[in-house]
Amino acid sequence: MDQFTLNLLFVGATFALYIGIAIWARAGSTAEFYAAGRGVHPVLNGMATGADWMSAASFISMAGIISFGGYDTSAYLMGWTGGYVLLAMLLAPYLRKFGKFTVPEFIGDRFYSPTARIVAVICLITASVTYVIGQMTGVGVAFSRFLEVSNSTGLFIGAAIVFMYSVLGGMKGITYTQVAQYVVLIIAYTIPAIFISLHLTGNPIPALGLFSDATATGQPLLETLEGLLADLGFKSYTEQHDTTLNLFLFTVSLMIGTAGLPHVIVRFFTVPTVADARSSAGWALVFIALLYLTAPAVGAMARVNLINTVYPDGVASTPVAYDERPDWMVNWEKTGLLKFDDKNGDGNIQYVNGDANELVVNRDIITLANPEIADLPGWVIALVAAGGLAAALSTAAGLLMAISSAVAHDLIKAQINPGISEKNELLAARISMGVAIAVATYLGLNPPGFAAQTVALAFGLAASSIFPALMMGIFSKRINNKGAVAGMLAGLIVTLVYIFLHKGWFFVPGTNSFTDAEPLLLSIKSTSFGAIGAMINFIVAFAVSRATDEPPVEIQELVESIRIPRGAGGAVDH
Repeated sequence: MDQFTLNLLFVGATFALYIGIAIWARAGSTAEFYAAGRGVHPVLNGMATGADWMSAASFISMAGIISFGGYDTSAYLMGWTGGYVLLAMLLAPYLRKFGKFTVPEFIGDRFYSPTARIVAVICLITASVTYVIGQMTGVGVAFSRFLEVSNSTGLFIGAAIVFMYSVLGGMKGITYTQVAQYVVLIIAYTIPAIFISLHLTGNPIPALGLFSDATATGQPLLETLEGLLADLGFKSYTEQHDTTLNLFLFTVSLMIGTAGLPHVIVRFFTVPTVADARSSAGWALVFIALLYLTAPAVGAMARVNLINTVYPDGVASTPVAYDERPDWMVNWEKTGLLKFDDKNGDGNIQYVNGDANELVVNRDIITLANPEIADLPGWVIALVAAGGLAAALSTAAGLLMAISSAVAHDLIKAQINPGISEKNELLAARISMGVAIAVATYLGLNPPGFAAQTVALAFGLAASSIFPALMMGIFSKRINNKGAVAGMLAGLIVTLVYIFLHKGWFFVPGTNSFTDAEPLLLSIKSTSFGAIGAMINFIVAFAVSRATDEPPVEIQELVESIRIPRGAGGAVDH
């Protein structure tokens, strides 16, 4: 059976499963549409959260970023996993205890202000739409290769499928679809990694294989990779090249951005109790760790295999001729994501660092191309296709759910038309989903970076606007409505302007004034500025709150009730 047919069978079977689950679990009420009726088991919620979290950035793009970035890109791993610890400890249980449907609803009630709720909706939509752009970028990459169409055509096909099952099922359908998607994506990610680790190191556990000896050289795998890169003029894989300031701020931005992501937070509104919210956060971390411990090995091994493909007899020998290039290169060239330019006219593929390089490899293709580069069986290649699409589509669905609930529940029902019927509220939610998909698809045609980089921008926006408001709302009785609104606006605007200055206004190519190679402020890149925006948010919120009236007594009591279990007696001296 040819590869194209295998791809269609695997992708088609998994999509039939997802759509079938969406129909089976179709939301019939707003409670089911927004929070799955609050009846999801913690383990299943942890699995769904893992799928919601492990997006195109994690599955498709992260290994590619690590493969080409080396040590500096370890911040993605530290920031994203560390953020879940913050989320489990500082936010999830308290927000679940508050018992509302959405993040803006909590902010509006805690800061006793419709304005605060509207500002929270704006912050949520800004971060979530930016995040969806990254997912649609990944969807386009996956569909373009495995359906053998152009990148833009793949993007349009993926958008139509996301629209179909997201709009149909709401949170209830998305939750159980994401459980299935997690199973597909984790199997798809680990099986080829095991094959490749066995081939390169003899170790079946990729995370351990990364630090094992390469069978071809007898030297540690990372030392082998370092030697290959040095011979070709590339920078060191295991040394730090970025500034410590930028790496620190980038890690912090990803951590607090994780804890402030609305589409992840709302997952903890779907479980029955506060204890279940904390438990499901722990389970989510376990399920996420299975992929995140494997990703560094996938990145390093893919780079070794790529170099060995171009230089089959060693880097000191003549590289492979373009006419004799392997099939995987031919296949990816059709997508436009792999390009060859014969600069010296010798007909061979020069893969070196600098102006003489003739092979351009889009980093987002590394995970999907990895099984092909390693010459694994066709069914493994098809499985990875299904896994990559599961990762991208699951997160896109979660993000669209957060956007639609913010528009329909927090904006239309709470502010514009409080008397709207439940049927019309659901209709408004589904229409807003469709609009969000259309915007993200359009911007996904010319994304502001690789999938993981675009997602990092979204984390910075969530870090600078939503996370500080949630933290102050839970742990400070002194922050009032004026302080919260001023802080959110200050953090969001400053961060958004900094991003636009580097990535183009509203992500339109060519409208940027700076680049991340030459940033505006010290060495702080646009992906790292969320930490600075969060600091500005906190400072402005506290300053304005101190200069204005204290929150009402009932709001201060609300904060106490969120943080302290009801019915708990005071401590006594025995």
